[in-house]
Amino acid sequence: MSMGREPFRSVTSAVVPLPRNDVDTDQIIPARFLKTVNRAGLGDQLFFDWRYRADRSPNPDFVLNRPEMAGRNVLLAGHNFGCGSSREHAPWALVAWGIRAVVSSGFADIFRNNALKNGLLPIEVPSEDLARLFALVEADPSAQLTVDLEAQEVRLPDGATIGFEVDGFARRMILDGTDELGYLLGLEPQITAYEATHAPRVSTVA
Repeated sequence: MSMGREPFRSVTSAVVPLPRNDVDTDQIIPARFLKTVNRAGLGDQLFFDWRYRADRSPNPDFVLNRPEMAGRNVLLAGHNFGCGSSREHAPWALVAWGIRAVVSSGFADIFRNNALKNGLLPIEVPSEDLARLFALVEADPSAQLTVDLEAQEVRLPDGATIGFEVDGFARRMILDGTDELGYLLGLEPQITAYEATHAPRVSTVA
């Protein structure tokens, strides 16, 4: 089934800083929560073992539990974000919480692909630029970044920009708020017109 999503062209937001390297998918969404296919509820399980203590009370030291983080759409993460096992639940949980883009100096390939297929934008920047962004947020925790997918750049409050690259087809899907199936369904008139003028090569009746 095709997924309708909100088209993503640009977003301006203060950031959620997570300066940890090698954050794996089991830390993003623990394996015990993978049985569900209800994406809407996964935001509550995002980083669950860091967000909550053994007695299920919120851990006040974890960044997502700070009241000012509510409503922020950009996650600033350490290197090699999303390593570990493949699970679409990882980007599902991030999107369900409200994250639209993750900025890091490196992503695990499987996580990157899963993110792009599920409307989450992984933005890879050079390590020196990532350090610059963390320094900016440390100096001003309310500083806002603009992630512009059309221009493929991150804009800083002082007007400086950091460019990034995204696979062209995946970029088109996120800009349009659709997925591969939605793209194909959008070509239905052309497909119908082609079939009307080309005899079938193989009989599907016999």
